[in-house]
Amino acid sequence: MENEVLHTAATEEQMDTVVTEEYGADQIQVLKGLEAVRKRPGMYIGSTGPKGLHHLVYEIVDNSVDEALAGYCTHIEVEILPDNVITVRDNGRGIPVDMNEEEGLPAVTVVLTVLHAGGKFGGSGYKVSGGLHGVGSSVVNALSEWFEIEVSRQGHIYHQRFERGDIMTDLTVIGDTDQTGTFIKFKADAEVFTETTEYEYEVLERRLREQAFLNAGLSITLTDKRNPGDIQSEEFCYEGGIRSFVEYINESRGLTTVHDDVMHFTTVNGDKSAEVAVSYNDGYNEIILSFANDVRTVDGGTHEQGFKTALTRVFNDYGKKFGLLKEADKKLSGEDVREGLTAVISVKLTEAEFEGQTKSKLGNTEMTGVVSKMIYDKMMTYFEENPSVAKAIFNKALDASRAREAARKARDNARRKSALESNSLPGKLADCTDKNPENTEIYIVEGDSAGGSAKEGRDRNIQAILPLWGKMLNVEKARVDKVIGNDKLTPVITALGTGIGDDFDITKLRYHKVVIMADADVDGAHIRTLLLTFFFRYMRPLIEQGYVYIAQPPLFKVSKGKKHMYAFSDEERDRQIAELGGSCDVQRYKGLGEMDPEQLWETTMNPNFRTMLRVSLEDAMEADETFSILMGDKVEPRRLFIEKNAKYVQNLDV
Repeated sequence: MENEVLHTAATEEQMDTVVTEEYGADQIQVLKGLEAVRKRPGMYIGSTGPKGLHHLVYEIVDNSVDEALAGYCTHIEVEILPDNVITVRDNGRGIPVDMNEEEGLPAVTVVLTVLHAGGKFGGSGYKVSGGLHGVGSSVVNALSEWFEIEVSRQGHIYHQRFERGDIMTDLTVIGDTDQTGTFIKFKADAEVFTETTEYEYEVLERRLREQAFLNAGLSITLTDKRNPGDIQSEEFCYEGGIRSFVEYINESRGLTTVHDDVMHFTTVNGDKSAEVAVSYNDGYNEIILSFANDVRTVDGGTHEQGFKTALTRVFNDYGKKFGLLKEADKKLSGEDVREGLTAVISVKLTEAEFEGQTKSKLGNTEMTGVVSKMIYDKMMTYFEENPSVAKAIFNKALDASRAREAARKARDNARRKSALESNSLPGKLADCTDKNPENTEIYIVEGDSAGGSAKEGRDRNIQAILPLWGKMLNVEKARVDKVIGNDKLTPVITALGTGIGDDFDITKLRYHKVVIMADADVDGAHIRTLLLTFFFRYMRPLIEQGYVYIAQPPLFKVSKGKKHMYAFSDEERDRQIAELGGSCDVQRYKGLGEMDPEQLWETTMNPNFRTMLRVSLEDAMEADETFSILMGDKVEPRRLFIEKNAKYVQNLDV
């Protein structure tokens, strides 16, 4: 692991100039409007579901991280207490407590009761902050059943309590201290978060670990005290910063790197800085995480574009300069040079411009040039100083280019073949008569036996059936040239009509419900995972736009006399037995093939009675990691994943 201490907030020379004036009440500037928050909470935190609930914690923690960015905070403690109460403590300067002249209230009270009031708006309390486009502590206060704050500052400890954003007590001194910092304790309001107020430890763990990686040397502790008999606690602190982040990504996914050291490049340009860590592995997928002022830019932006453009130029210019790129190879594409890439991009700037309230994309055009110049100059130098590493990575990109060319030829051949054939649809596809995609659905069914029952039991007007046979290709371990032309995947590609990868066109989708129907056992789970991996890697918009479903066939048929019921779990079976009066005939379905056409229609395919799960994509990076772990080459990460998640599995036959 890396021992060098990296200052991701600023270089040591910058540290003295990050904050040029005292952080006090005068730096708190007011933009009014807190009363709207409780009326339309979704506008401020995205949703009132689990995602919005966890966002409350992020907002409070991000304020503490801003103190770390300014060079004042070294430790943040987050605790989940019984009844899902959250506490966040930092050792920063503490929110100012002196009077704000404009509002006639203590500055800390203004910060917590007025929307868009804080040290990031127009003042000099923070030069670099991720919170400017965030919703801030005031929104967390407004959406909490109760909210308490303690500020250690100027030799005293100050306390104030709020309920649903309203002031319940004045700011009062409750003690003396020689420490500084802020302590916040709150409980999310069940009147707002009607779906759930229960926090997921793993969700908070992932976010806090990420923040620790982005701020080298910052210590963040997460403790879950909801179960006194099983207290979970973890400390995140990474002196290696984003280098350690890249190493963690590779290790957690079981990826084998093609070179030993993580490449690490930094630059400072006035009030803007950029830092990039890069590693290549022997896999086929690219992993790029980009951040601006510690905010994850899920949709990329100017900094990510600058990185990608420069990376492609480096490979092509280096290849030509040292004779690695022959005329026959033409030019490497962006996809070629990013195959097997793991990269973390982190930029810091005083006036960050994000697109949208959720801050998913950076819009500052000047960051394209800052990142691009750094990557081109420093990576080219790195390649010239490390020719063996450069050659290994370059050869991988060449292999990717040749595989992509082979895939292109295979696609062209497939198109010509389809044009010559009168019927280009797969032979085993039983198509439906309605040709309007909005009305139709395709069942991708495991096995010919179940496929036969599905064909007989379906509604032929709107339901198409495509049986699969044999084990399909694990695309996680294959390049695109192996995917195209694969006899198990070609029928799926052809039936859906969209093409794959670069050729994918969602407007050509022939069915607006793509239903995976497999047995409720280990083999069926494997088939589902293989298909979902294929869709995620080569037809991702299918999942993103909600076209993929998983059928839910019953596990039991419970009969007594002329009455019969279907159960989808052991608990439901037991309830039905009790309802029918005991001594029932219970049939356990080991597979879809055991159902006759009528039963399959009645339980699994009839739109009026069936239950289906829609596959959604909440977090693309989390999904990417899961597919890498489950479908990759390494056994150990998969074993750890299964051990961690086995408790969530129900009704799976081994």
